[in-house]
Amino acid sequence: MGHSLQARYGLKRVINASGRMSILGVSAPTDSVMEAMKQGGQQYVEIADLVDKSGEYIARQLGSEGAVVVNSASSGIALSVAAFVTSGDPRLSLRLHQEPVLKNEIIMLKGHNVQYGAPVETMVFLGGGRVVEVGYANEGRKEHIEQAIGERTAAILYVKSHHAVQKNMISVEEAWEVAERRGVPMIVDAAAEEDLRKYVKYSDLAIYSGSKAIEGPTSGIVAGKMKYVEWLKVQLHGIGRSMKVGKETTFGLLQALEEYQDKSDNSERERQALEALLPLAGLPGVSIRVVQDEAGRAIFRGRIQIDSSVAGVDARHVNDLLRQGVIAIYTRDYGVKQGYFDIDPRSLQGDDLQVIVSRIHEIVGGNKNE
Repeated sequence: MGHSLQARYGLKRVINASGRMSILGVSAPTDSVMEAMKQGGQQYVEIADLVDKSGEYIARQLGSEGAVVVNSASSGIALSVAAFVTSGDPRLSLRLHQEPVLKNEIIMLKGHNVQYGAPVETMVFLGGGRVVEVGYANEGRKEHIEQAIGERTAAILYVKSHHAVQKNMISVEEAWEVAERRGVPMIVDAAAEEDLRKYVKYSDLAIYSGSKAIEGPTSGIVAGKMKYVEWLKVQLHGIGRSMKVGKETTFGLLQALEEYQDKSDNSERERQALEALLPLAGLPGVSIRVVQDEAGRAIFRGRIQIDSSVAGVDARHVNDLLRQGVIAIYTRDYGVKQGYFDIDPRSLQGDDLQVIVSRIHEIVGGNKNE
């Protein structure tokens, strides 16, 4: 059924070996999540009531005072920034970008101003904030944040992500210590993190993706202190109106969250599945090893390293050909310039792994001029 639906609209079959990537539709929700979306979508509900009740339910699951469902972690950033810039003032919220605001500076470590499909700073500006970068690309310390705090400071934004520089950067706990001591609100963008309860402890507002680790529909969660969640809800009648969440999405997310609590840890099984890649080490210039996620999550990936002088083809070219085939194979390709790419097993389905192996055999095993 899946392939025929794609074929019906002229879409390629895609093998997602890149993890939870937005460009491929992030994740594949379970039947029970899709069923909740169907039932939720086919009935009417008072949306304002749904916003409040779903928020209460999520807050209980995450151990926060309050929460609100948003349409993505990206809009979570924009709306959280808008909440602090306007302090929940209804007039300022409706006239965001039209009225000057004194306290609009959002302090961010330079190594956290990343591009994840859109730049973090773009979302901050959308929310009426002005980014103040502190520290350096290879160093982010407590005093860098502290020295930038002034009368124009609206909030500190800490980005917990594999995209961010990991080396020489203070932890979320250390940043929170500064925020608390100086009485400055702190937002944590923890979009892809798996520990849903941790980041609400070290922030005033924490942002999660609803479709990455949780594997719900495309959505986001902002959870934290009740006062600030209420400030954020004011934005739903301003810029948030263009980011609204359908009822079916909210019901799907709640179901996914319920299932997430009992989700078994598959990392060991995924690690073993990656052994199917080992035969590729028989190809000239190809070596295979298993690596753990950069941001420390319990995620294991198969790293395919290609020595171009022996293989006659480099990692970037192999990766391009994988993507351009009849079946589009997307790897986690942050390392192609260093001669490798990774296979993330979490989103693989059916015979995906076998297709990847045979395709790499085709590309590297002699057919150079493809």
